[in-house]
Amino acid sequence: MRSTRHVSSLRILLAALLLALGVALAPPAASASAAAPVRVMPLGDSITGSPGCWRALLWNRLQSTGYTNTDFVGTLGHQGCAQAHDGDNEGHGGELVTNVADQNLLPARLSATRPDIVVMHFGTNDVWSSIAPDRILAAYTTLVQQMRASNPDMKILVAQLIPMNPTNCTGCTQRVVDFNARIPDWTRATNTSRSPVTVVDQWTGFSTAADTYDGVHPSVTGDEKIAARWYPALTAALDQSGPGDPGDPGGEDPACVATFRAVSSWQGGHQGEVTVTNASASRVSGWTATVVPPEGVRLTQVWNGSLTTAAGGRATVTNAAWNATLAPGASATFGYIATSPASAGAPAATVTCTARATAS
Repeated sequence: MRSTRHVSSLRILLAALLLALGVALAPPAASASAAAPVRVMPLGDSITGSPGCWRALLWNRLQSTGYTNTDFVGTLGHQGCAQAHDGDNEGHGGELVTNVADQNLLPARLSATRPDIVVMHFGTNDVWSSIAPDRILAAYTTLVQQMRASNPDMKILVAQLIPMNPTNCTGCTQRVVDFNARIPDWTRATNTSRSPVTVVDQWTGFSTAADTYDGVHPSVTGDEKIAARWYPALTAALDQSGPGDPGDPGGEDPACVATFRAVSSWQGGHQGEVTVTNASASRVSGWTATVVPPEGVRLTQVWNGSLTTAAGGRATVTNAAWNATLAPGASATFGYIATSPASAGAPAATVTCTARATAS
């Protein structure tokens, strides 16, 4: 008993000494705090918001493929989709992107939700209202500026709109085509390496007859197609989010923009083409493009570049020796052949790129 009391007294004395030093009796600190989730804002109108079941499909696919540290955010909650998912969103039915810009509505929504990534399908009501593409794109620019004011490292995914053919708008189908054709050039002018803007082709392979229930809003098959097109672009943005981004201070690369074009297709495959453009004011000495095709599609051959294929079909293409250097505004193009399953739709790919500055 005397021995036990002696040990206890020593323990009490040690605890008192450590307390005096301010380092004892606290529980052991966690080895590392859990990383904060990446906050993703789905932004748009009723195609995004009500019920927006493509968001549920996208959310659940992210969860099932390991992207569990993702938080969908928005000032609106579930809007009728019965599937279990993170339903927060910024899809306001009937809203025009030009009104959101003109009435300065986005900053408060950004402040309330603090997104890291914005997934934007916005402008259908503007096209329906016969608003000029120049004005819609000016609204896009205003929104991007507000996103970057909220978060200088914002990653922005912008959709080429799904087709539209409502019964009371005979000109809407062509107006969507005309507007979508303007988005890649707008992206090249707006993109930065710190806050990249990525075009996601939601138009190709989408049928208003088969994939909408009213010529405008997606049906079950439409939701599936929309989610499938967002997934590779969003996972690429999620992979780039976090410490050590190219956009971190001191690590910024020259702005680089990549665009995809389907050259031809056949049963079981297609030929694609990717153009890499130096959108900065500096000469670059090399570039790397990432090509993310739909599920099941695999790149098998590349020319005018060197191919590395990663798991899941994602492919990385680096410049050839002769097309590495790009002056400001200059472009390089590489082509590829891909195989695809019978279930694959029209040729498509989400493409991004990075560039290396020429040493001074």
